[in-house]
Amino acid sequence: MRTATLGPAQRAESLAAMAERELDVLVVGAGVVGAGTALDAVTRGLSTGLVEARDWASGTSSRSSKLIHGGLRYLEMLDFALVREALKERGLLLERLAPHLVKPVPFLYPLQHKGWERLYAGSGVALYDAMSMARGHGRGLPMHRHLSRRHALRVAPALKKDALVGALQYYDAQMDDARFVTTLVRTAASYGAQVANRARVTSFLREGERVVGARVQDVEAGGEYEIRAKQVVNATGVWTDDTQSMVGERGQFHVRASKGIHLVVPKDRIHSTTGLILRTEKSVLFVIPWGRHWIIGTTDTDWDLDKAHPAASSADIDYLLEHVNSVLHVPLTRDDVEGVYAGLRPLLAGESDATSKLSREHTVAHPVPGLVVVAGGKYTTYRVMAKDAVDEAVHGLDLRVADCVTEDTPLLGAEGYRALWNARARVAARTGLHVVRVEHLLNRYGALAQEVLELIADDPSLGEPLHAADDYLRAEIVYAASHEGARHLDDVLTRRTRISIETFDRGTRSAREAAELMAPVLGWDKDQIEREVQHYEKRVEAERESQRQPDDLTADAARLGAPDIV
Repeated sequence: MRTATLGPAQRAESLAAMAERELDVLVVGAGVVGAGTALDAVTRGLSTGLVEARDWASGTSSRSSKLIHGGLRYLEMLDFALVREALKERGLLLERLAPHLVKPVPFLYPLQHKGWERLYAGSGVALYDAMSMARGHGRGLPMHRHLSRRHALRVAPALKKDALVGALQYYDAQMDDARFVTTLVRTAASYGAQVANRARVTSFLREGERVVGARVQDVEAGGEYEIRAKQVVNATGVWTDDTQSMVGERGQFHVRASKGIHLVVPKDRIHSTTGLILRTEKSVLFVIPWGRHWIIGTTDTDWDLDKAHPAASSADIDYLLEHVNSVLHVPLTRDDVEGVYAGLRPLLAGESDATSKLSREHTVAHPVPGLVVVAGGKYTTYRVMAKDAVDEAVHGLDLRVADCVTEDTPLLGAEGYRALWNARARVAARTGLHVVRVEHLLNRYGALAQEVLELIADDPSLGEPLHAADDYLRAEIVYAASHEGARHLDDVLTRRTRISIETFDRGTRSAREAAELMAPVLGWDKDQIEREVQHYEKRVEAERESQRQPDDLTADAARLGAPDIV
């Protein structure tokens, strides 16, 4: 298997190839479900295309809590099937499919009542671990443990003494959600899928009632392509209803958007060696370790405004700060917040009581011949959603198709990752990089870190960190444009790296240096570099302004003050 390179030339070739002959499956939408669907289809031997209107994971799939988890709170709802399924997927990702991208993370659950709460919560966590082990995929994580108040405060000194009477500690897993999706797309392309971002479906092709493909606009170059396919899969998340409206058919279900926001603060603002999970009146609140930072989230509110750029209001930020400060010895302030991001969950809203329960689960439908719709679900179970979507599409194909093999198909970078990790000191000595830098690259690219190191070998200046975001090497910016399909500065600073939420300047001080590194790969002249930098600065200012607004309506209006560069 060749390792696909998603550079400018590949994108143009893929669009031309998709229009050249009929595909078996065309997937619309390159979030985690769409990318997973493309990988599932192509690894069954189907000719497969994947198109995305903006960037890989530019919607919900880059704005999550970045957790791969079974959903401990769903046990309380007695949704054992959902938890069992998610725990199996968590184990597969940790151990087999993406050990370079998915890592264990500890959480402390403070107990506030003596006696009954330890028994109640402890039973739930014990069941969680038991279900994980029963699936045969729980060996990668330590078992939960009970802590006294004194022990819990040693593990998490940031907590107020009166905020707990004891605690439970258990493990889940986390990943960089946008990086995971980019790796999924590249893996699909490596097996032969044709993939293109900045390629927007403007209408579906019809023959009678049957959907036979899609008309796709190249948003970058302005051309239009007719891509014919035996089956089209709509995997557009919160845009599902908008995409469905193109066929003029009333859907069997609707997708409503629920907004969740997250704050990012520096590691030294919360003194703890473990993440935290806290109950709120509506749901749960996570404090998640994230490199040299913490992610705090999330909220859960209806959103019916702009789907492309959901905005966090001042009220959202205050809500999170108020709840996390209720247990912290030293409270956080607005000045501690480095980054803020908002995402939309695609929740299923049925038209009857029979389908309304689907909101936490996923569903697949075949509303008209030739068109499959997949929606809802959790990030963790993307592979199951993708399998179900392709199974449904296969029913409409007049050929024998192999069963799903993605349970045994590691993502790019997984193969050889552990061997390279064991040899990281030798890699550091050979390349002249500090071993910490090599570890950083291995945990972002796995075995593909060798490709980044080759760029540095050719140009040693790329082995230097970015001046205003020194967690990242200059080579990573070039690699994002040459190998990972980044088309704009925004793609690199918000998704290929997370500079936009990990620095107090939100990436504005890194913008020009990054744009100049991308320019030779993407053929930008000085005017285009200037446009990219100005657009990014306007985007950051619009986001900051939205976060000063009191409510969703005013926040949305402020965020829309910075239009997309495309």
